[in-house]
Amino acid sequence: MFPRLKKYLAIFPFSVLLLTGSILCAQQGAPPGTAPAGQPSTSYPISPGQSDTAHPQTSPAQEPIPVPIQYGPYDTILVPAKIYNGEILSSRNMELSWVTAPMTPAMRKRIEEWTRLRNAVYVTYPFARKAGLIMNEMNAKLATITSESEKKAYLKSREKDLKKEFADPLEKLSVYQGRILMKLINRQTGNNCYDIIKEYKGGFTARLWQTVAFFFGSNLKQPYDPKGDDRQIEVIVQEVERMYRG
Repeated sequence: MFPRLKKYLAIFPFSVLLLTGSILCAQQGAPPGTAPAGQPSTSYPISPGQSDTAHPQTSPAQEPIPVPIQYGPYDTILVPAKIYNGEILSSRNMELSWVTAPMTPAMRKRIEEWTRLRNAVYVTYPFARKAGLIMNEMNAKLATITSESEKKAYLKSREKDLKKEFADPLEKLSVYQGRILMKLINRQTGNNCYDIIKEYKGGFTARLWQTVAFFFGSNLKQPYDPKGDDRQIEVIVQEVERMYRG
């Protein structure tokens, strides 16, 4: 009895191994002796003249299924990159982030001043542009008149026409807008308002209007410096002129 039990115990492990292999092959649909799907089969080198029936190869239909590459914790990490000045640098697109903060009193004051100035330029620039065109036309006409009496008569007639066209709109301007208008007239004509009045109406009239402007906190002789104190006005004027050019 004991010799027979010893024989059974000796062949039991081999029986379990064969039975397990048969079950796995049946689940994969492959004949016993072939490797399960997803695992590479064992191949042996064949010498010339030797038959390969002893070591059958897997058919193309039974080639192993590729397994996705998985990186370990110490493997190289792939990241997006860009070439900058001949060097490859890692790059990443970050989501937009909005940063908000309460407006400070100083910033609010600057915005209010800029808005006031921009509004004044938009209101007065058409008048300054028209003034430049009228002065060019008047100067061209006066250059052809030799008689002083004819010049005075021409200026008086043009003054009457200009009052009809511009008196009401100009009276509605504020003192601040009037100051901006004088700067823009200087920009369009190259002369300040004092020199213009002196040329067309005489020195006494120019001094009279200079006194009136002084009481209103203004100055007919104020210059126009597009790269200095009047840089902001020039920026706004360039914006308006792009609208005129279309």
